[in-house]
Amino acid sequence: MATAPNNFILTSLPPLPTEYEEILIDLDTPRPQWYLDINPRGLVPSIKYSLPGIFDEPETLTESAIVAQFLCDTFPSPLLPASKEDPFSALKRARIAFFVDTWSSKIAPFQFQILKAEAGAEKEAKAEECVKVMEREIEPLLVGAGPFFGGSAELTLAEVMTAPFVLRMLSFARDGELMPKSFGEKLEALPNFGKWSKAVLGDGVVRKVYDEKGVVEGTKKRVKQMAAK
Repeated sequence: MATAPNNFILTSLPPLPTEYEEILIDLDTPRPQWYLDINPRGLVPSIKYSLPGIFDEPETLTESAIVAQFLCDTFPSPLLPASKEDPFSALKRARIAFFVDTWSSKIAPFQFQILKAEAGAEKEAKAEECVKVMEREIEPLLVGAGPFFGGSAELTLAEVMTAPFVLRMLSFARDGELMPKSFGEKLEALPNFGKWSKAVLGDGVVRKVYDEKGVVEGTKKRVKQMAAK
């Protein structure tokens, strides 16, 4: 499995009950040829999967969401129950999928929009728009979080798939340059989101793999490069 440093989506998965090799890929340098031979598109992460005796020719899967879902389906854990584990498992899976889809379609696009907005009124307005959408679309889905999605006491796939965005949004707001400080304050003031995000940020796995300073400084560099083009 090839992944990148700080890839919370994959490193937050529980230990897999099978042998595998993890190779880190530096996203700030061109992909080495050996990796392009495996994955010509150069996307990270990717996983080569085979099942000796059943199909020996490895198949390559890419994209964090697809790889994470595949691993959760192959090795069920508290992150995502098997669909027939109990009478409520399929419903839990559907709720998690809907939450992730809502975040991806309604909230995630705001991250880039706020980053590229002009400092001042434009950035503030875009951040305020995001807060309103968060309150309308995400806040109701976090009713009953205890402290994680659906009342779970442990991380679920809902957190695994959305935590990278939550972490970055709040980190960028704390910095104040990439996103307005008021943006983070308003998000944390939302009753359900505030409690849930605090639990996510306080989880040991999240903190272990997230280099806040590196992510913030790296993003500033990329934003400046985009603005210069």
